[in-house]
Amino acid sequence: MKDLSKIPFLPLAWIFGFITGLRNSFYDWGFLKSYSPQKHTICVGNLSVGGSGKTPMVNYLVTLLKDEFKLATLSRGYKRKTTGFVEATSNSTSREIGDEPLLYKSKFPFLNVFVEGNRVKGVKKITALYPDTQAILLDDAFQHRAIKCGLNIVLSEYDHLYFNDYLMPAGRLRESISGMKRADIIVITKTHEKATAVDMRNILKDIKPLAHQQVFFSYLKYGELYSISNANEIISTLNDLFRFKLIVFAGIANPQPMLTYLKEYSAGISHLPFADHHDYSQQDLNNIQKYYDSFEGGNKILVTTEKDLMRLKEPDLWPIAERMNIFVLPVEVTFKDKAEEFNNTILKYVRANRIYHEKYSPENQ
Repeated sequence: MKDLSKIPFLPLAWIFGFITGLRNSFYDWGFLKSYSPQKHTICVGNLSVGGSGKTPMVNYLVTLLKDEFKLATLSRGYKRKTTGFVEATSNSTSREIGDEPLLYKSKFPFLNVFVEGNRVKGVKKITALYPDTQAILLDDAFQHRAIKCGLNIVLSEYDHLYFNDYLMPAGRLRESISGMKRADIIVITKTHEKATAVDMRNILKDIKPLAHQQVFFSYLKYGELYSISNANEIISTLNDLFRFKLIVFAGIANPQPMLTYLKEYSAGISHLPFADHHDYSQQDLNNIQKYYDSFEGGNKILVTTEKDLMRLKEPDLWPIAERMNIFVLPVEVTFKDKAEEFNNTILKYVRANRIYHEKYSPENQ
C-alpha cells in the first residue's frame, strides 16, 4: 500500500527528480566533465540522506587496507566550522573537521585524513601533498559526479531499502533509483540478525544487479561499552549489562539499531534523541546530567556513540563530559556471508596497476 502522507510532496519530488536526473544525464552524455584521478579511489556512498552506515564501512576498509597500502580519507566534514581544504592532526576538533573525519583520525592516528567540500580539489591536493598515497577513500561522494572514482560502494539500509523509497522531499532519496547503476558494489547494511537466506534472495531479486555489480549483506557488530574517562573501564554486555539502567543520548541519523541492541541486554533504557551531528553545548550536558540524576539507584550509566564522543571532546565541553558517567558503545561492520569475496574484490582493485574508471558507461545501460 502506498504511503498517503507522501502524496502532497510528490510534485516537489518530481521536480527534484527532473533536476537531478538532468544533471546526471549531462555527466553521462559528456556535457559535464568528470575528473578521473590517477590514484586508486574508492567512494563509499548511498542514494539516500541519513545514516546508512558509511562511517563503519570506511573504518572497515581502512582496517582491511592499512597494512599493505598508504591510505588517505577525504570527507566533506559535515557541520564543521571551517571551510576549504583542511588536514586532520592529532589536535584537530570536530568543529574544525567534522565528527566522522575526527573519528577516522582517532581510530587510525597514522591515517592521512582530509576534508574538502570540492572532492576534485581535495583529491588533487592530497596527491600533491602526499604523492606516495596509493588509495583515497571518499566518504559520501557518490552524488559528486565531477569526480569519477575507480570503485563505487553504495550502501542501503535493510529497513529502508532504496527501491522502496521516494525522492526528496517525499522520501529520503537524493537521486533516482536509476543512479544505482553507477555502483560497482551494493551493500545492504544493518541486516537483521534473523534474516534468512530466502529473505536475502528476495531482496536480491528486487535489486536486479547488473552484470558488473556485486551485492553483499552486512550488519553492525557492537563492542563492549567503555568509559570515556578511562577506556580500560569496560562493562561486559553478556555478564554485567543486565545490572544497569541505561540513559542513551545520541546525535546520529538512525539510533534504532543501537537502541534495539541495548534493550536486549540491559535492565532498562531511556532515550534522549538529538539531531544528526548535533553540536553539543554546555547546557545540553547539564540537561543530560539532570535527566540522569532524576533516576533513582546507583546502577545507571549514560551511553553514547563514538561519533558523539568526538563532539564531546571540544575544549569547552570535555571538562564537563569527562566527569559524567558516560560510556561509549563501539560498532563495526561485519558480513552475513561472502566477507572474503568482498575483501578480495577491494584488494584486487587497489592492487591493480591500472586505474580503471570505465566499469559503468551510459551506452551499456
